[in-house]
Amino acid sequence: MDKQIREKLASLREQIRYHNHRYHVLDDPEISDAAYDRLFRELSDLERAHPELIIPDSPTQRVGAGPHETFTPVRHGMAMLSLENAFNKKELVDFDTRIRNFLGFDAVLSYTVEPKIDGVAVELVYEKGALTVASTRGDGTVGENITQNVKTILSVPLTLTRRQDDPPLPELLEVRGEVYMETEAFEKLNQQRLRDNLSPFANPRNAAAG
Repeated sequence: MDKQIREKLASLREQIRYHNHRYHVLDDPEISDAAYDRLFRELSDLERAHPELIIPDSPTQRVGAGPHETFTPVRHGMAMLSLENAFNKKELVDFDTRIRNFLGFDAVLSYTVEPKIDGVAVELVYEKGALTVASTRGDGTVGENITQNVKTILSVPLTLTRRQDDPPLPELLEVRGEVYMETEAFEKLNQQRLRDNLSPFANPRNAAAG
């Protein structure tokens, strides 16, 4: 019986992770919200009946404790550098010079330019495929531990998965990116804050950081 329960738990967790990815990352859900809720409820009920079988990266553990409001320092394995603004041709040329000097590279560099998402820089650390630490950029050397908060972002996987033909997962993977809020979600949040007699956030980046 214990083996059957473990297998059922593993199956439910795998299904929920798959559908989370389809919905929150690919924006292409395969099942209805009601069907997803039934899967999640089944997993929650089974874990509640067998709390000794709950694992840290179960989908039920993602948002249960809520975000933390106090943070401990985290030292980055490598410095998280910040981009600087460039408003004219000279500043762009100076930027190129600094990059080539930093790399010890005299040849002409090619750049890919894209719009910048104005969010909050974060680092995610995965060890053996499991999310262990999420942190802010901070001063570039030491940031703040926001692991519990990042777990509430459903597009962030708690466990990395690989397809059959993919290379093995690395022992250590550090992922850096931006946490941001889309305009529509930002507007809905501010509308709700006004209804709750709270002051609205100034902009999406301010809301994401908050």
